[in-house]
Amino acid sequence: MKKIILITGASSGMGKETAKKLIREGHTVYTVARRIDQMQDLKSLGGHPLQMDVTNEEDIQNVVDTILKKEGKIDVLWNNAGYGLYGAVEDVPLAEARKEMEVNVFGMAAMTQKVVPFMRKAKSGLIINTSSMGGKMYFPMGAWYHASKHAVEGMSDCLRLELKQFNIKVVVLEPGFIATEFGSVLIDNFSKISKQSAYSKMMTTIIEGTKKAAEGNGSSKPSVIADAVSKIVRSNNPKTRYRVGKFAKPMVWMRTYLGDRLFDKIVMSQM
Repeated sequence: MKKIILITGASSGMGKETAKKLIREGHTVYTVARRIDQMQDLKSLGGHPLQMDVTNEEDIQNVVDTILKKEGKIDVLWNNAGYGLYGAVEDVPLAEARKEMEVNVFGMAAMTQKVVPFMRKAKSGLIINTSSMGGKMYFPMGAWYHASKHAVEGMSDCLRLELKQFNIKVVVLEPGFIATEFGSVLIDNFSKISKQSAYSKMMTTIIEGTKKAAEGNGSSKPSVIADAVSKIVRSNNPKTRYRVGKFAKPMVWMRTYLGDRLFDKIVMSQM
């Protein structure tokens, strides 16, 4: 069944790859991101790219109004916009940490608040929130990123219970290591932090591991996310969570069942 789908963070990686698949499957797909120039290929495929900043409420309202005016509804909202912020808690400026939360958490909340009233009136809808396996576990240097994704997990669970009465489904997507811009962003963040940092040795180890994963078989292609989202969209009764991509299932399993001290030991053995 053809659906009206809105995807945030669709200028690259998982969002763009999934948008292509959903367009090919016959859905009407609206994609939003700050970098609209990087979504012109989606337009040529039949998509509808719009420029939007998830931290700008006026932008969000304009996008929602545009879609509703043209389509009359939004069947699926995929809150996919987000990025990784890495560095020691001691080193990362709080202004940068607040920006991370604005995009990864409050941007998601703002989109949801604008779309839910129309889904509620229609008594139908699907919201997919991109978390991460990092929303269930942790690595050193990732405090603010993990904090944002833990927040996505908690907010999504509460939202699922609140919206069930209106026949609106909420699904959490928990990607593992996916071959996107994520690794390069991590390295760029580290480069902004003073080389005099007390954590420089740990940062160097993580950078080397990130590069090795990118060069080898350490990550999954974005197509695995596209396949998962397509499956969720088609399902009449989707699961509450989909853990997809390299290491997602085993790493979360270890975090869940091994306990803090053993999991800490495993993580730090890689440092």
